[in-house]
Amino acid sequence: MQARAVARYIRMSPRKVRRTLQLIKGLPVREAQSLLDLMPHRAAKAIRRVVDSAAANAENNHEMEAEELWVEQAWVDAGPMLKRWRAASGGRVSMIRKRISHIAVVVSDEGPEDEGES
Repeated sequence: MQARAVARYIRMSPRKVRRTLQLIKGLPVREAQSLLDLMPHRAAKAIRRVVDSAAANAENNHEMEAEELWVEQAWVDAGPMLKRWRAASGGRVSMIRKRISHIAVVVSDEGPEDEGES
């Protein structure tokens, strides 16, 4: 069974969030949480909150065991962009794009070794 959590409108670039998100895919939830706590990246804190929320959803809504949960999928999508202007040379302006992310995590009680059995 699966449970998911989504954090929307996180004020970070999706490209930088993806860098951290790739490291936790396929890990047990407890190991992913420990790894995120030790990471120096700013995105690790936001991702940790989403992983915690997905684990809590699994425990409360689907009655899964917390020790058996795995991070099955994790992805980030781009949200709306804030567009700001900055003065440039020659009396022109240049646009600054402040990017926004939507982070999603899916946890499952079936680990990677369980997928081969049927």
